[in-house]
Order: sequence, then structure tokens, then C-alpha cells
Amino acid sequence: MRVLIAADENAWGGLIPAIRQTLPDMEFIASAGHAAESLAGFDALIPGMCRVDARLIATADRLKLVQQAGVGLEGVDLDAAKHAGIMVANVPSDDSGNADSVAELGIWMMIGLARRQHEIADCLAQQRLGQPIGLGLMGKTVGLVGLGGIGKALAKRLAPFGMRMIGVKREADEAFARQHQLDWVGNMAQLPELLQQADFVVLSLPDNAATHNIINADALAQMKPDSFLINLGRGGLIEKQAFLAALETKKLAGAGLDVFWQEPPHPQDPVFSYNVIATPHIGGVTDVSMKGIIKGICDNLRRLRDGEAVIDRKA
Repeated sequence: MRVLIAADENAWGGLIPAIRQTLPDMEFIASAGHAAESLAGFDALIPGMCRVDARLIATADRLKLVQQAGVGLEGVDLDAAKHAGIMVANVPSDDSGNADSVAELGIWMMIGLARRQHEIADCLAQQRLGQPIGLGLMGKTVGLVGLGGIGKALAKRLAPFGMRMIGVKREADEAFARQHQLDWVGNMAQLPELLQQADFVVLSLPDNAATHNIINADALAQMKPDSFLINLGRGGLIEKQAFLAALETKKLAGAGLDVFWQEPPHPQDPVFSYNVIATPHIGGVTDVSMKGIIKGICDNLRRLRDGEAVIDRKA
């Protein structure tokens, strides 16, 4: 069985060699540049950040499965895959430990922004003790935009910090709010109310027609002065020029970004000139999540090889 992995050989922190070691009887081909030109001759595809559109799907002559290495399937044309009889599956973040790892990164970003990490090196260099004066998280309000696996993992970890938590998702849910210790959970129409109240806004949504540029100039204008924005979802959730303008005018006090409009981002991107904690899409790259992701991928590839039912994609 031949599997195409649309990523460089050394991508994803050693994930590819680990998959090869787990399934030594399969042939895994890594492509360059997070892209794929043709699916001919392959039984399965692990797309990563590669866009799997109708044109690419049309090149498949025996492909049976598109198996994502994480949750995100927004880059896969699901209708075209279904029409071609190709199954599509992901590794849900709740099952893999991915959500837990991403949530930990988000909290690290919150603490770094609150403690003005961009000033700390200068204070040490200038021997200024007791500076900078940071913000405590206790008593602050965090707005969770998206309450899937990552949002729930964030709520679980933020509750002991003594933060007030509010959230929005597709539908308002009082029972969910009580279960996860949020003051309230509204639908997406209540996003302006969340933005007006939150000191920290954390995004953990997919990028699709309903969420693309959900944080635009109007949304940024509704945010509290000196608030922080953290994006753990996808770069396309934020309208870039409006975001840069909010940082330039200090409407936003700072931001945390693990995802970008172009990945990998250009080293000279102007976003890096502001108070931004940036990481190269590593939220789900930990020993815990990698172990879970490898298991999820390899379990389905084994099922495909052995003629068993593949565990199909989950919402």
C-alpha cells in the first residue's frame, strides 16, 4: 500500500518517520513544500496543509482514503471526494490529546502577553528589577470563540486561574455553560457581546464560509481597549489589514498567533514588528499529541489495508 504525505520529510516534528516505523510494510512518500501534484499510484493521502481540490482529486486512479493528520478538513473538497468514492477522515482533537496541547500553548500565550514578555529581555539587560508590571489573570474575562475540543480544554484549564469565562459557538447552550464553568455560552450572533466584555479573546474555529474574517475591522472596533487576541484556529479567521491597523493604533494591546494567513509566514511579515507572540503552528506538536495523532492515522491506515471499515470523518 502506497501513501502520499503532502509535507517535507522533516515536517511535523518527526511524525513521518514515526508513522513509517509503526507501519513498516507500507510505503510512505513525502512530497516537498506541503503540496501534491498528483495522486496517481497512491492508495491514501495525508494532506496536512495541502489543498485537496477537485483538480487534485481528479488525478487519483486508486485513492481510497484522505486521512488528515489533525482535525482540519477545510482544505479538502468533501463533495468532490464523495463523488469520487474517496473516504475522508481526521483525528479528532478530543481523542488524540491535540486539544490539550493547543490549549496549553494558548494559556502560555495569555500569560506571556499579560506579563509583557516583549519587554522582559530589555529589563534584564538594563538591570531593572521589578519591571515590567504585568497583569494578573485572576478576575479577568476570557472570551472563547469556538467551544469544540480546544475550547473545552481551555475552559478546563482556565477555571482554576479564577478567570471569568464566556463563550460563543453555533448554538447557545446553558447546559454546556454550567458543565464547563462558563458564565454564559451564546450563539455566533452574540460575538459582539463577547468582544465587548473580554480582556482576552481566544479563537479556536475552523476557517470556512461562516467564519472567514470573522475578526474584521468591525469586530476589532468592538473589542475592549487594551485587550488581547489569540488565534489557535486558522489564519483566515482574522482580516489581516484590519488586525495590523489595530496593533499599530494600540487598539489591541497585543496578540498571540500560532496560525497565519500564509504558512509558513515570511520572516519579514510586518506582523512581527508588533507586540505579538508568534509560534510556527506548533500548538499540536507535543509528545502527547503526536502519540495520539500517530495512533489515529495508523489505526485507519491499518483498517484500509486489512479491508476493515475506516473510522470516517467527525464534525
